[in-house]
Amino acid sequence: MSPTEQDTVKVDLGGRAAAVPRGGLYDRYRMNPNLDEIARDPRVSGVDFFRRLPKTKVDSPIGATLTPNFYYAISTARLTMLAPSRAIRSRLPEELSPLEIAPGLGLVSVMFFRYDVCDIDFYTEAAVGIAVKPARHGGFGFFDLVTGLKNEHLDSYVLSLPVSSEIAQVRGHDGYDFPKWVTGLDVDIDDRRTTARVADDAGGVDLSLVANTPTQRAYPSGERVGSLTSYTRINGAWHSTLNQTNVLKAGTTRSTGGITLQLGEGRMSDDLRSLKPKRTIQFDVMTEGQAALHMPVPTSVQSRNK
Repeated sequence: MSPTEQDTVKVDLGGRAAAVPRGGLYDRYRMNPNLDEIARDPRVSGVDFFRRLPKTKVDSPIGATLTPNFYYAISTARLTMLAPSRAIRSRLPEELSPLEIAPGLGLVSVMFFRYDVCDIDFYTEAAVGIAVKPARHGGFGFFDLVTGLKNEHLDSYVLSLPVSSEIAQVRGHDGYDFPKWVTGLDVDIDDRRTTARVADDAGGVDLSLVANTPTQRAYPSGERVGSLTSYTRINGAWHSTLNQTNVLKAGTTRSTGGITLQLGEGRMSDDLRSLKPKRTIQFDVMTEGQAALHMPVPTSVQSRNK
């Protein structure tokens, strides 16, 4: 047995096997953590946010599981760009409409995530997403636009979502129907610098980011809680997935100075190019935060005349 095999254990997720770190949080707790022990981890600033979110057991395509999935120490970065609504609509299901900042102009994002401590152990993630109008209404959505740009409440349709671990891929793909695959993915975020690199199938660069981190502001736990609602089809039926974020330290800039986004060859770059982004209008970085990712629930999505 190789050292790598000795360091991992296989777990069953609805009939699919995934390797997880031996002795890690998933191996020990199976999504039912001891919050007092989590709080002793020096990387975790506290667990009060999670004590107010009781877990429930649900049946899912990955078998019976507890929800939500807790992320105790995370950092994220998001580039928000303007893109033509025509290009955006070409990538959206007909039931969804782009959230427009002006007639003919929508919003797309490139996002990077680093999950240092979470129920399914450390992993990194990246995404190309489209801001959409909430499924609950079909109006212009000015309120949705403002809250979305402020990172408070955003509705999204994701085109690509690579991850660095097997369990994240199996749970995300089979349980949520997200477009997830495993690849080399490095994300490093601190108060000074934000860097990320997503590998393509050949090990080259699919997409990468190098940027100065915007000045960070600290928030007490629970003061600034945002939400992201994502829409997917599971077995042909529309579902919505809620992700709640407890922001602890974050900053925003409208300046594009010191930001370098490189597009290479791969699925992420292809998805971003297909949206024909015009320019970056906002860069958000959260150097410290927490999150609770809920399992998908059925939702009503009406077809719209776009």
